[in-house]
Amino acid sequence: MIRSLFSGASGMKNHQIRMDVIGNNVANVNTTGFKGSRTNFQDILYQTVRYPSAGDGTVGGVNPSQVGLGVMVSSITNNTGEGAPQTTGRSLDLYINGNGWFVLSTDGNMVDGTGQTNEAYTREGIFYIDNVGNLVNSSGYNLCDVDGNPITLDVSSSGVATINIEKDGYISYSLLDGTEYEDAFQIGLAMFPNQDGLERDGLNIYRISPTSGEVSGGAYGAPNSGGYGEIDSGFLEMSNVDLTDEFVNMITTQRGYQANARTVTTSDQILEELLNIKR
Repeated sequence: MIRSLFSGASGMKNHQIRMDVIGNNVANVNTTGFKGSRTNFQDILYQTVRYPSAGDGTVGGVNPSQVGLGVMVSSITNNTGEGAPQTTGRSLDLYINGNGWFVLSTDGNMVDGTGQTNEAYTREGIFYIDNVGNLVNSSGYNLCDVDGNPITLDVSSSGVATINIEKDGYISYSLLDGTEYEDAFQIGLAMFPNQDGLERDGLNIYRISPTSGEVSGGAYGAPNSGGYGEIDSGFLEMSNVDLTDEFVNMITTQRGYQANARTVTTSDQILEELLNIKR
């Protein structure tokens, strides 16, 4: 009975974690470039009440008798599958049609746990041109080219009049004074041995982790070549969260929580009956 109390309690706590993950997925159903998560369970320890024994010529074998001690969260995995594209018509809204991640320079903006500035990665393709010509995202992080350098347009003489981004990532633009720049930069993309292992850092950005591995090939790739996806200007990648799946998971999680709560209350009732025997 005591074992069932703790097993039920572990089920309630871990189903709450699963509900937290589902809630975050649902909350970000309209977040550009968002990647959903999934909670995975595994059983914990077992108490053996009878050990197994092998059979011989006269006595048959006996299987082990074990009582489980509950459940735990084994992992919360990222679903980095591609989200659906949505047309916007804005030239600086970029969609990666295929493999790859945009590279963001966070120098001067973000510092990691070692105190060093580094780079981050995202599938959110909303970019702007700031007052000095930097191509930045909504958090002010610079978009990088294939060499890992921040992309900065030459706006010293005038503002940008038009900008065009090709499927292979080349950026051409013209200024208000008539100056034209053809294929001035090429956007770089990153791939990883295990992109599901990237660590979320909030603000729609991801960091390299020990399980993701370093950037494949040790360098950034050119879009629309070598297995990297093409870049479609005027489109954005939407969240890959499927509300149908999330609501089904929500129902099963709620019922699982209720079942474990019932285990706790039933065990409590049995204990109460035991305590009342002396009366």
